[in-house]
Amino acid sequence: MLRSKVAGDDAPVRAQRIWGARGERWFTPDDPVWRVHADASMFPAGVTSLLLQSLHPLAMAGVAGHSGYKGDPWGRLQRTSHYLATTTFGTVEHAEEAIAMVRSIHERVRGKAPDGRPYRADDPHLLMWVHAAEIDSFLRAYQAFAATPLTADEADVYVAQAGIPAARLGVVDPPTSVAELRDVLDAYRPELEATPAAREAARFLLLNPPLPLYARPGYGTIASGGVSLLPGWARGMLGIPLPGVVSSLVARPLGHLGTAAVRWGMAGLAERRPSDSRDSRDSPDGPDSPDHPDGSGGPVGEKAAV
Repeated sequence: MLRSKVAGDDAPVRAQRIWGARGERWFTPDDPVWRVHADASMFPAGVTSLLLQSLHPLAMAGVAGHSGYKGDPWGRLQRTSHYLATTTFGTVEHAEEAIAMVRSIHERVRGKAPDGRPYRADDPHLLMWVHAAEIDSFLRAYQAFAATPLTADEADVYVAQAGIPAARLGVVDPPTSVAELRDVLDAYRPELEATPAAREAARFLLLNPPLPLYARPGYGTIASGGVSLLPGWARGMLGIPLPGVVSSLVARPLGHLGTAAVRWGMAGLAERRPSDSRDSRDSPDGPDSPDHPDGSGGPVGEKAAV
């Protein structure tokens, strides 16, 4: 059910456009960014990313004021998942189109935070925070929950590759290694704040997800995994009562369980992707699309939080 919520009703149509198009692609199945973004670990990673991004008060003000994350959370997730799938797995032409569309939206998103400070979604400083928090979350999740984690060199390549679409979106000089990524995150620490809006978003994600009761236990394992990936200081700021030992002994194993369940549900679906060939950078036919794990190119991923 979670996968269908992420993909949306028009997933087969969108998947065919991503996988069936002919043309050059930025990445291939051998690239770290492809492997990370196609893995089931992206489900808990999405939770981690949203929680971490919410700690920047201006980014959170943009989310609260413009994203409609409460009124239409699944619609927002479907749009952002589609963006990530297109920029990772799609042709360069389609990736550039998706980036241009998001940039045009960002140009119109602006306002004032509760403390009176102005914000705009195309602010390169905010875009850098959103990007860094996102790919750090994705990388942490993959390293924790994937069957074969990236090597140190592959992790650096992942960070650099994730910066290719980010730079076109407006991120200035995105990090190109894990060390640079962690330096960027550390530099933002003095700006972070657990605003009432951030804590409200955390409660919504963790305690009141828009799912029927029967689906919440499964979601709970994924959310637990996502919380376990947060740095301890971030959990403390958001008031999430999860001491380190509980995170290691309870939440992280639950995350493994939830991710394994998603991976089991996806088993066999990716086998039909012609993108698995080494010619995928310029595939003539594209994958036999609608059965891809998320129906659009990758499990899940939250893009720009603003």
